[in-house]
Amino acid sequence: MTAHAVRLESAGAAVTVVSADQAVTDWSARYFGPWWKAAEAPAQDVCAGPLVLAEVDADRYAEEALAVTQAPHTSVVYAKAQTLRAEDSAAGVIRAVSPEQALAYRSEPGTGSLMIFGCETEPVATATARLAREVMRGILLRDGWAVLHASAVVKEGRTILTFGQKGAGKTTTVLALAARHGCGLLANDRVFVRPNGRGGVDVLPWPSAAALGLGLLDGLGWFDLVRERLHAGETLHPTQDIRVTEAILANRHEPLWEGGKELKAQVFPDQFPAWFGLPLATEGEAAALVFPRIEAGAVPAEEDASRALSDGDFMSGQTEDRYPDIFGLAGIDGGGSEEARREVAHRLAELPHHSVVLAHDVTANADFLAKLTGCA
Repeated sequence: MTAHAVRLESAGAAVTVVSADQAVTDWSARYFGPWWKAAEAPAQDVCAGPLVLAEVDADRYAEEALAVTQAPHTSVVYAKAQTLRAEDSAAGVIRAVSPEQALAYRSEPGTGSLMIFGCETEPVATATARLAREVMRGILLRDGWAVLHASAVVKEGRTILTFGQKGAGKTTTVLALAARHGCGLLANDRVFVRPNGRGGVDVLPWPSAAALGLGLLDGLGWFDLVRERLHAGETLHPTQDIRVTEAILANRHEPLWEGGKELKAQVFPDQFPAWFGLPLATEGEAAALVFPRIEAGAVPAEEDASRALSDGDFMSGQTEDRYPDIFGLAGIDGGGSEEARREVAHRLAELPHHSVVLAHDVTANADFLAKLTGCA
């Protein structure tokens, strides 16, 4: 049986994804793409370094699931799914199964090997990409990187970091700069950061799908383009609510809400360059911090209120509630060491900080932000 392999690389860290099902490795290739230099791996490199191996095999899934349920196990929530976890400390093996998703896992933290078994290609492909990212995260964290809850764009090596809770305008800020002023999109919601030898802070992408509200799609001028792509049979990320797809296909531009939460389009990373012509940046050095808020009818402007970086702007093992380190992949706190976070915070505090109010006019926002941050 032919094995297909994709190697992911960033800042000297590397992970190889291997599967007999090419659709699984193709998924990782498009998900990480230029951000983590995803490329087909030569056969001689398949066994070099950390591996994530994936099998679409119902019999193997059943075998691994049975091994978990017959052993002493605990129950946790991982990737929004109830997951049973069994650890054999003597053998250095962690097994887990998510019955609802029909996914089973076998992790060997000591060797850097992780295996995923499932019954259908798409769930296996999405889980494989998610776990490959977690393996890469562990390598980077152990190498001195930390994780910030921030969006980022890069122009000529200068990275603009944007902070705030959901709805603050992080995505609006970075996409406005990327779409209107040629900045490379580095990350939509999180970034890796590490002090460098020049007294600054290096920044790397955290690959992920991006959630874009229908109003933002409209403001960016992308709504009709997305509708045309969907009518042609292309798809957005499978986590997208079907009601969003139906609204776009029906040409309904009004934002969709449920229980106070906006339902948004979920865009694959590779769709930014392929659909919207936005380049993806692979690295940069922090140059400025932006703290936005969105106000209908406002004129984009800098506010007097000052905002500084806080502990809450860093991710940690405690705040990483969706993907806790149940497979022993990190070997360190999920947001990086305290020393790394402390030094990053110290250096970022010395950079320009901008608290801004933005409107719903993407062009006005972009022109204001570009002049303010030096990205014009």
